Amino acid sequence: MLPNMDYSELPRALQHMLERGRSTPVQALPRRSFLKLTGTLGLAVGIFPHLAAAQPIDAGEAPIALKPTEQPSAFVQIAPNGEVMVTINRLEFGQGVQTALPMILAEELDADWNLVRSQLGTNDMAYVDPLFGMHLTGGSNTIKNSFTQYRELGARVRAMLLAAAADRWNVDVSALRTEAGVVLAPDGRKLGYGELSEAAMALPVPQKIALKDPKDFRIIGQPTQRLDAQAKSSGQQSFGIDFKLPGQLTAVVARPPVFGAKIASLDDSAARSVKGVKAVLRVPLDRGAEGVAVVADGYWQASQGRNALKVEWDTSDVEKVDSEKQLAQFREIANRPGPRQFDADMAPLETAPLSLEAEFVFPYLAHAAMEPLNCTVRLSDDRAEIWMGSQSAGLDAGVAANVLGLKPEQVVVNVQTSGGGFGRRFSSSSDTAMEACQIAKAARSAGLNAPVRTLWSREDDMRGGYYRPTHLHRARIGFDKEGNVLAWDHTIVGQSILTGTVFEKFQVKDGIDAATTEGMRSPYPLPMRLTVHHPVANVPVLWWRSVGSTHTAFVMETLLDDIARATDQDPVAYRMKMFGNEHPRHRDALQLAVDKSGYGSRTLAEGRAWGVAVHESFSSVVAYVVEASVVDGQPKLHRVTAGVHCNLAVNPRTVEAQVQGAAIMGLSTCLAGAEITLKDGIVEQGNFSEFTVARITDVPEFDVNIVPSADAPTGMGEPGLPPLAPAFANAISRLTGKPVRQMPFNLA
Repeated sequence: MLPNMDYSELPRALQHMLERGRSTPVQALPRRSFLKLTGTLGLAVGIFPHLAAAQPIDAGEAPIALKPTEQPSAFVQIAPNGEVMVTINRLEFGQGVQTALPMILAEELDADWNLVRSQLGTNDMAYVDPLFGMHLTGGSNTIKNSFTQYRELGARVRAMLLAAAADRWNVDVSALRTEAGVVLAPDGRKLGYGELSEAAMALPVPQKIALKDPKDFRIIGQPTQRLDAQAKSSGQQSFGIDFKLPGQLTAVVARPPVFGAKIASLDDSAARSVKGVKAVLRVPLDRGAEGVAVVADGYWQASQGRNALKVEWDTSDVEKVDSEKQLAQFREIANRPGPRQFDADMAPLETAPLSLEAEFVFPYLAHAAMEPLNCTVRLSDDRAEIWMGSQSAGLDAGVAANVLGLKPEQVVVNVQTSGGGFGRRFSSSSDTAMEACQIAKAARSAGLNAPVRTLWSREDDMRGGYYRPTHLHRARIGFDKEGNVLAWDHTIVGQSILTGTVFEKFQVKDGIDAATTEGMRSPYPLPMRLTVHHPVANVPVLWWRSVGSTHTAFVMETLLDDIARATDQDPVAYRMKMFGNEHPRHRDALQLAVDKSGYGSRTLAEGRAWGVAVHESFSSVVAYVVEASVVDGQPKLHRVTAGVHCNLAVNPRTVEAQVQGAAIMGLSTCLAGAEITLKDGIVEQGNFSEFTVARITDVPEFDVNIVPSADAPTGMGEPGLPPLAPAFANAISRLTGKPVRQMPFNLA
């Protein structure tokens, strides 16, 4: 969802943004004030800053010297009945962090897992990523960056509970132990966490704690049913789109057909006469565009009002991108000199015994999450409260404050569970929050003193911008009869994702966007010259699940297969040879997939072929061995065996689901119709009837296998996507004898 980045200096780069976007900092409540607030609630180790700030602070009592992200008070509540509520510092949009993070905390807390619950947080500074210093769900970093944080939070609360029990029993704390939500004494006495919660919270929060040895884990590493599984499987889960306040109105927006266009003329008389329509409002939109918001009692009325609008659009001052013309332009650009990321000597190309040339084309891709974009805003004179599925609540709050003319601390973003996102719910312009706040402000100015929920239809979502960029790759490779690459000349042409964002300063260097080139060359020791061009186009682009690896993995892994075939080498053996004595995680992941699939030892059914690919992204390695065929001229994927190396798998069941979901999303990019195209500046696709995603009949059998490890976890939300398409393509190429150079696949 976000590129592999070096964030070492990012917190400073984002300081100005956080100053705009943060809410009131976490404050440590003095003992007397805390007990007034929590006396009947048990251990409300979860007091939010906007509540805490309302309590009187005694002058002589200083806050505990811990960062907001280290304070148990923002993350844990223990009720008198022993239920443990864990607050999540991320967005849950299907990846399973609303279970995995509580598992980590509960492990060190020694909680009874049956009594653990979870909830999502806000834009409070306690919930920033502890390493990046900003609110962020992306880059497959949740477990990787918060693993130690949530372990320490659990350990601190456990230490406070032990201290409270020691005080009550008048014994040395070292004589006590904990187990499944209970403190136990050597003489058999026991106290439940709920019985100790109030007293525990009156004690100082320890700054230093001891963490468990991984060999003693009893929750982490166990396949665990997700806490939201029952609600989601029964249809009871509430998402952002479901949120409703008393008296709430709904808004839909007529957006220009070409990005950035403005209104030339508007006749809204018919729309205003639709029953239930409360207002028709001209509002500024993202990228300098204008739109017309229809505010009504409900979505149906608002949609009917929008349909009745008569709008003429002024597109005279905006570029009208055409996909066919753009591809021709990219091909011309690829012939030009440009900035280089790698610059090996290309002289051996002229004398290499063997060579190949290839051109790859990758289209724009929509995020196409199951839940379209939405945002609910409630305004008062000096406050705004927002409910939305946000990947960066602090950034969204800052933009909202700017639109509404409020101070950052006057805006609260309540993060809602989302039905997917894949990067779309975090744009640097915070377009969803900005648009919703513009509408809410205009509605209030029009006399509508009610909360307003802005909803995007599927067509709005698919045509509304921010796509995975289209890319053109060209490669010329010289190699010998043993498959040793002598020279690899490579060019990439595609829009930059990071230019113009807060990440540009550190991730666009010498004119090259690191998000475009991630995944090139590594882990293979290749003498490569990599030239990169970033043309500008009037098509908004954004990170998309696995970002640059969506195209770089395909190019690298299919070209390596081409070399293996040209030199009559087994593709697995060839990759293992390329790894040499380096990259043990790649080797282990690939070997596990090979062993579990039966590759090399099992005969496939007639008409089927093996395909292999392995790729590292977000610090994790995924290898696929697939079985595929061609049925009636169309590629068909039958079976996928995965070898996964993500270090310690906190919840193996979540890892399995992540790999399956990412692989199916990768499969979707291979199928005919999986592309966004433009004609005269207008996006041609508007719904799933025109934009292909994998259906249940397309989904193969899966076998996901995880390499055992006790090392700290690495990212898992995205790494399952990149190697699927090249593994599939490699199988098809072995069947047809023709390389696959285009996505979606074109076997004609």
